[in-house]
Amino acid sequence: MIVSGALAQHIIPIIQECPQLDSIYILYDNQSIHEEWAKTIPKVKGIYTQIEPICKALQIDQENCDRAMISISFNRIDPLFMYTQLLKEALLQIEDDDAKSIKELVEYCRLQSDASEKTLEKIEEEYRNHSPIWWYTGPYFIYSMLNRGLRQMNVDIILKMGFFIRHLHNHITELHRQQHDNMPTKLQVFRGQ
Repeated sequence: MIVSGALAQHIIPIIQECPQLDSIYILYDNQSIHEEWAKTIPKVKGIYTQIEPICKALQIDQENCDRAMISISFNRIDPLFMYTQLLKEALLQIEDDDAKSIKELVEYCRLQSDASEKTLEKIEEEYRNHSPIWWYTGPYFIYSMLNRGLRQMNVDIILKMGFFIRHLHNHITELHRQQHDNMPTKLQVFRGQ
């Protein structure tokens, strides 16, 4: 807010507590008269006799405000979020043998008793016949196992299912690309629980 010196002493004490008001700049022809009482009000950024210095001060304060509003500060990022992002990126970059990965997942599930033998055999024999979304949404253990691993940050489960996470991610990305090409530029998204 820019206010003239004649009005400043009357209006500033009244409005200084407004949370919407961040900074006050006083424009007055006699700077020394207002300096003492203005020092007691933290929102007063300065007393100026010309408009150009106010414009420069506004520009500097606006840049500082913009910097303060950046949504992600690397000093304050939750470490778990960073580790999760790094793990996701690593999983998406790994190029491994799918047949071997499926076999390892099935063996892991046998040891953990996470699924019936019939389901494990079906995955071993038919995994490539269906899309990752089909497996994820089907009546199998994959949905619950993957969600449990992600919820508990169980790295063993996440790594054993890494190939599936990668396939699911790539499939969703491909479906999005196909639909995006045929959709208008605005997309309305809904979230359900």
